[in-house]
Amino acid sequence: MSNSINKKDVTDIIKYPILTDKTTQILEDSRYSFAVEIKAKKLEIKQAIEQLFHVKVKKINTLIIKPKKKRVGKYIGYKNKYKKAIVKLHDRYEINLFLNS
Repeated sequence: MSNSINKKDVTDIIKYPILTDKTTQILEDSRYSFAVEIKAKKLEIKQAIEQLFHVKVKKINTLIIKPKKKRVGKYIGYKNKYKKAIVKLHDRYEINLFLNS
């Protein structure tokens, strides 16, 4: 397996950052949450984050969020399942998720 992944693979692995009340609280500890490809491994996620944001990753925790019921009126459906990666960075690095205007 190669040590670097190309630009197309990076955007396929990392989908979007997850911004909720809980994830904004853990930003103070240099921990960031991302929705990632469900089949991505921790090493691939680490390489993609380091290549995309030019940071050094210390630790990665992953979990798969199961589908949940969603009701709109009388219709019941399900939200898609996805994989969530919580990335801990080394002390001197940070990722700016919010645009400064």
